[in-house]
Amino acid sequence: MAPAQPASSRDIRTRLLIISDTHGLQLPVNIETPVDVAIHCGDLTRHSKLDEYRAAVQLLEGINAPLKIIIAGNHDFSLDLPVFEKKISEAVNLASEPISDALIKREYGDYGTARNLLMQLRAKNILFLDEGTHHLNLTNGANLRLYASSYTPTTFTTSALLERSTSP
Repeated sequence: MAPAQPASSRDIRTRLLIISDTHGLQLPVNIETPVDVAIHCGDLTRHSKLDEYRAAVQLLEGINAPLKIIIAGNHDFSLDLPVFEKKISEAVNLASEPISDALIKREYGDYGTARNLLMQLRAKNILFLDEGTHHLNLTNGANLRLYASSYTPTTFTTSALLERSTSP
């Protein structure tokens, strides 16, 4: 007898792996169990450097999932071009010694380099999601709807942060 078919995509069992705050490091254990979706929800990097993004991509490529999702976090400031430009400008202005463009490009790339690196991963079913609601059809037949945002409420200054409201 054939197994019963789910009545709708709402009834499809879906396995998720959610990780965050890897900061360019590899996981201390290998995750061999297959999942339907792996989501890296913030802080792929510690300093938003290209080598940290490459390490995060390597980590994701090692996960057994047909779909992998990346959502930026507050440490991933080079993905937010206005914030990246502001941070570079501030660093140049505050530095006790001149910071060369070559050094900045070697560590961070040009404006947009990190974002382009992640956008090119679509061919490998690794999706970088900007802020907003996303609807995805999964290979197991389920439909996944999620809201992605790299913004985090805080009272201190860094990228991707929102001021807390003082009203109730």
